[in-house]
Amino acid sequence: MALPTLSYALIAVFSLLSTLALADELRPTVEKVNLETYIVHVKKPDGRLDVQLDDVKSYHQSFLPVRTADSSADRQPLLYSYRNVISGFSARLTADEVEAMKEKDGFISARPERMYHLLTTHSPDFLGLHQEIGFWKKSNFGKGVIVGVLDTGIFPSHPSFSGEDMPPPPAKWKGKCEFKATECNNKLIGARSFNLAANASSLEAETPLDDDGHGTHTARAADAAS
Repeated sequence: MALPTLSYALIAVFSLLSTLALADELRPTVEKVNLETYIVHVKKPDGRLDVQLDDVKSYHQSFLPVRTADSSADRQPLLYSYRNVISGFSARLTADEVEAMKEKDGFISARPERMYHLLTTHSPDFLGLHQEIGFWKKSNFGKGVIVGVLDTGIFPSHPSFSGEDMPPPPAKWKGKCEFKATECNNKLIGARSFNLAANASSLEAETPLDDDGHGTHTARAADAAS
């Protein structure tokens, strides 16, 4: 009497496998994509310099693909819009999407992000700065200049960034401090982290705190040159 029981068991297994196979065939196909962060350079919209930021973003989004809810890619590929130093944007894209974007009017170039190894140098000497002659002295050693450093972050507690005896920031300063309010001062007037690409890559969110030391060194060199 064990044989019928075995037969029923085999029939149940085959039925389950058939059901799973059918469900797999009917399941919507989700495209597996390989996204990278690209810096895209495009022509200025209409050749104007006074276009509002929202208009710039809309112009940049016109170069980007329209993704459906079934796609496993990010629905909103745009990370940042640039309009000051360059005309362009950064976005999370596939290689095929970049190829399609090349056909659009106004496209100039697209370059994938690259990781560079940080190097430390004797910065003033490397820059050709000398206290007694040249640009350093002629510029009054940077008096009144706001220095912006794009690097690995900064240690706000470092003695080089003490705000003691420093005048308040220039009235034109519109930046912000993402540290505690007490960690920024009249010398270290702001600190921000730009990490949308890191978040899109599922990495931990970053803060302006230096995790390498290179950014602190560079900022100290700029401070020493002023």
